[in-house]
Amino acid sequence: MSGSLVCVGTGMTLGAHISPIAKSHIEQADIVFSLMANGFAQKWLEEMNTDVRCLQKFYLEGKNRNITYNEMVEAILSQVRVGKKVVAAFYGHPGVFACVSHRAIKKAKLEELPATMEPGISAEDCLYADLGIDPGKTGCMHYETSQFMFYKRNIDTSAHLILWQVALAGDKSLGKFSTGKAYRQVLVDLLLEHYPRDHQVILYQAKGIAIEPMRDDKIALTDLVDAELLMQTTLVIPPCGKMQPNEAILEKLAAIDKKEDRIKNGPALTLVL
Repeated sequence: MSGSLVCVGTGMTLGAHISPIAKSHIEQADIVFSLMANGFAQKWLEEMNTDVRCLQKFYLEGKNRNITYNEMVEAILSQVRVGKKVVAAFYGHPGVFACVSHRAIKKAKLEELPATMEPGISAEDCLYADLGIDPGKTGCMHYETSQFMFYKRNIDTSAHLILWQVALAGDKSLGKFSTGKAYRQVLVDLLLEHYPRDHQVILYQAKGIAIEPMRDDKIALTDLVDAELLMQTTLVIPPCGKMQPNEAILEKLAAIDKKEDRIKNGPALTLVL
């Protein structure tokens, strides 16, 4: 019998965000591997399937996360190879800040094993709803915080800048669960090249349980150094400037509009008496 892998997302809020197809995959799987946000979510998952195996045991403080992720992938695929119908369930969206799912699917396909992904409600989806941000209004830039620090990235201060995993700012070891104030100061100094010192930023955390509040603490940018940051904290930096018109492009588009209007309306008719 051929095994298979489906990576599903259970959403951010326990029990409220899971899709019918994700729930069906979990219930019908031979084995479910899980990476949940908390013990409540793990117990909830275990009510849907009798063989749920938690992947959290692979995490250790100081252990390189690439090693951890590869061990998780191997645990998942070892069961697919022996013919099991396997589901890997991740909180949020299984393809957003969840490299285990991408690695597992890629490796499964290289081994010609069936592997697919079903989407889930991510922290980004919740962020737009909770903070009232429409990404279509001024645009949003999304970066993983350390990557944003390690590489030269363009910053448009007329759009929202959203930095994920801010608690890990500046970590190159891939073995820490958080970094200290000195690392955060480097991040703040980088941001101060573009934003005022008193610019109000938001520390955001989506609800993991329906009865708990989401976090939307508003602080000055310079206060980020001393703020309480958790693994799931996201830094949201609202715009501080206005969008600047691209006059050259606008002129080109106006010329096209004018030309199309002439074609549409046709040549003017001259009335001969």
